[in-house]
Amino acid sequence: MDNSALPLAGDFPPADLEDWRELVAAVLTKSGRRFDPAAPERALAHRDYDGIEVAPLYTQRPATETGRPGQAPFVRGALDNPGLGWDVRARYFDLDAMATNAAVRADLDNGVSSLWLPAGSQLAPALAGVYLDLVAVVLDDPAQASDYLALVADLDPSEVRGSLGADPISRALAAGHEPELAGLPALFEQAAPYRQLIPLTIDGLPYHEAGGSPADELAITLAVGVAVLRAVGEDAFDRLEFRYAVTADQFGSIAKLRAARRLWDRVGQLCGLTERRGQRQHAVTSPAMLTRRDPWVNLLRSTVACFAAAIGGAEAITVLPFDAALGRPDDFGRRIARNTQSILHDEASLARVVDAAGGSYYVETATEELAQVAWRKFTELEAAGGALAAGAIGELVEVSWRERRQNLATRRDPLTGISEFANAEEQLLTRPPGPEPGRGGLPRHRYAEEYEAWRDRSDAMLAATGHRPRVVLAVLGPPAAHSARLAFARNLFAAGGVHTVVAEGSPAELATAFSGSGAAVACLCSADSVYAEAARPAAEALVEAGAEVWIAGPAALVDGPISDSIQLGCDVLAALEKVFARSPEVPR
Repeated sequence: MDNSALPLAGDFPPADLEDWRELVAAVLTKSGRRFDPAAPERALAHRDYDGIEVAPLYTQRPATETGRPGQAPFVRGALDNPGLGWDVRARYFDLDAMATNAAVRADLDNGVSSLWLPAGSQLAPALAGVYLDLVAVVLDDPAQASDYLALVADLDPSEVRGSLGADPISRALAAGHEPELAGLPALFEQAAPYRQLIPLTIDGLPYHEAGGSPADELAITLAVGVAVLRAVGEDAFDRLEFRYAVTADQFGSIAKLRAARRLWDRVGQLCGLTERRGQRQHAVTSPAMLTRRDPWVNLLRSTVACFAAAIGGAEAITVLPFDAALGRPDDFGRRIARNTQSILHDEASLARVVDAAGGSYYVETATEELAQVAWRKFTELEAAGGALAAGAIGELVEVSWRERRQNLATRRDPLTGISEFANAEEQLLTRPPGPEPGRGGLPRHRYAEEYEAWRDRSDAMLAATGHRPRVVLAVLGPPAAHSARLAFARNLFAAGGVHTVVAEGSPAELATAFSGSGAAVACLCSADSVYAEAARPAAEALVEAGAEVWIAGPAALVDGPISDSIQLGCDVLAALEKVFARSPEVPR
């Protein structure tokens, strides 16, 4: 075939970076945004939770060594064997041994290759009938290591795989206890005959769930890994597994896994280890991103996160069931979780390519910049006392959580089905409660938690009084003028379970509609030009009828009795709190 007959973009005029900048400048000018004429694209950039600027366009990779797959610094993958794929690891939530065993058998018959059991599991009955020389078992509690090793005592040591438990530092910080490292050498000695058995997993999930940023999670797990090396010795370097959260931030998750391998290799280099294996990684779809409301959207979030984990090079992946935030997942939730991996592994063939994101200017840049920020935080943490400095770790993740919480409140970080496009008539799914997590240590957050708390309160008010909290949306002018802000206001109040009643007409008609609504707040909705003429008389009539009057848009648009406003970028959680505080308890 003559490839010259198929020129790339042959029907389009040639373009360069300056042409693109001119187009960006034209769009920004039309939108009224201010920008630097020399670099208009900077107006489209934003900073992530680690202060890294995310540009709208990347035209060259950073000047750093990425190596080859399976070779230092392992950015491109810990192994160099495309086609082998990753370990499909199922998470179990039930402490009932018989229920766990039934779930284990179903999973093993349908594509799962390793089992992740919670602390407190009764190992023998939970694993009854399981061929432990064919299946890897991952424990949460190292105290169960002896029980598990007793189950595999008659097997060929070379066939025993899995992990004997999560690191005591992460477990202690999560539960509010003092970590105990004295038993680590004995744990590694127990595992010594089993070369495929990982003595310890460095768990980053507690820091992620506490609100930590990607660099926070990397820095803290790096410090924990170094603390283990100090307690056990450098021989432990290649015998650790690191567990990381992956989210619907696809590129951020890919960069996190790639940067983590680079950072751990740097530790090995500084330890003087000339022969090093790439970091073993277990990626888990983020518990913090799961929602209790509209949980079906979690299917999409988890699919994106699993894709990122596979492209990022994780050797084991756990997809949490879509209903995991509600309690113990049901059979359907477990089935869809494992089938998500099967589709990406087998049908989408993600396992056939090593480092599919390698060479992307954006991914390479994001990897390097994240590694640099995480290394700086790691060194600062080491200077403050390292992984045993619980106060420093708590402060680090709390700073990140405060910023994220603010972005969630203002919907800069939107949550589909929660803070945006909530299903006001949703019937909440119910699941049996799972094991209660320990209290007193690092907090455990879910991004949707505050919005869902208002929805729960709305449901409770409905059950007690027959009514949800209400807001009257007083529309002014024709639909073409008020429809945009009406939709905005409806969407905003629905995020907290607030029922909205639309009223239209003259100021007197608006006042009459409000008087019979059972609401305390009325919100004007229209275009700026309509507000200039119609907002003041409408607001005065509503105040006369007993309303607290808000406006959709800047309050400065109206010279009248406006008490509050809602607009793009406002604090939605604060607005919901005010509505609930003013909502009368109307009896049935």
